[in-house]
Amino acid sequence: MSQNTFKRKLKAGNSPKGGPKKTIFTWIEEKLDVTGILGEGVPVQLVPPVGFLVLLALIYIYSNHRAENMVRKIEKAQQEVEDLRADVTTLEAEYMQSSMQSEVAKRAAKLEIYELNQPPIKIEVSK
Repeated sequence: MSQNTFKRKLKAGNSPKGGPKKTIFTWIEEKLDVTGILGEGVPVQLVPPVGFLVLLALIYIYSNHRAENMVRKIEKAQQEVEDLRADVTTLEAEYMQSSMQSEVAKRAAKLEIYELNQPPIKIEVSK
């Protein structure tokens, strides 16, 4: 069975493979020089106001996002209303066309029902 051992520490001149890699965060840290502005740590008295500003920014972003989504939904609903209004207008025109006397007479002729050419006669009953 093998024993547990501690890792060997690297000497000052030795470095792991490839040397230190620069990430995007190290590049940003070098360019912004945050330690020069704030020192080694963040002052505790700045945390609540900065946190409050971050919260306000998040609320602002959220409300803008919701407003844009609402505008998109309203525009979509308006387009649907326009389409339905056009459909209703078309159907009303077709109905008015089909309910004309000449059209009804054409359809009734197929069923061998014909239009009267004489005026109606009033029937009187004596009591």
